[in-house]
Amino acid sequence: MSDELSDFFALPPFKADEALVKLRRDLRELKSLQEQGSGATPARFALKGVTVIELQRAPEATAIQARVAKRPSPRPEWVVHTLGSSAEVRKWLDGVRLAVKRWDDED
Repeated sequence: MSDELSDFFALPPFKADEALVKLRRDLRELKSLQEQGSGATPARFALKGVTVIELQRAPEATAIQARVAKRPSPRPEWVVHTLGSSAEVRKWLDGVRLAVKRWDDED
C-alpha cells in the first residue's frame, strides 16, 4: 500500500521544453528586460542593450541551463545554473526578479 501512495504523490516529470517556453514568457513580462532575437538558441535577454541572461536546454534535454550576469556589463561574469525541476525554475526566477530590481535601482 505504501508503494501505491508514493506513486500517487509523485511529482510529475519535469518537461524542460515546456518550462523553457514558460520561463521565456515570464522574463518577457519583466518590463526592464528585452528578448533579443525571437526563437534564437540560446534565448538572450538584455537590460538596456546589455545581455544579462541566456537560456537554453541542457545537453541531456532534461534540464534548462541558465546563465545570469553578476552585473550588467558588456563583458559580464556569468553565473551558471542548471534547472531540473519546477521548484528550481521558480526559485531561479525569483532571484532574477530581485537582481533586475537591484540593477534598475543602481541606475
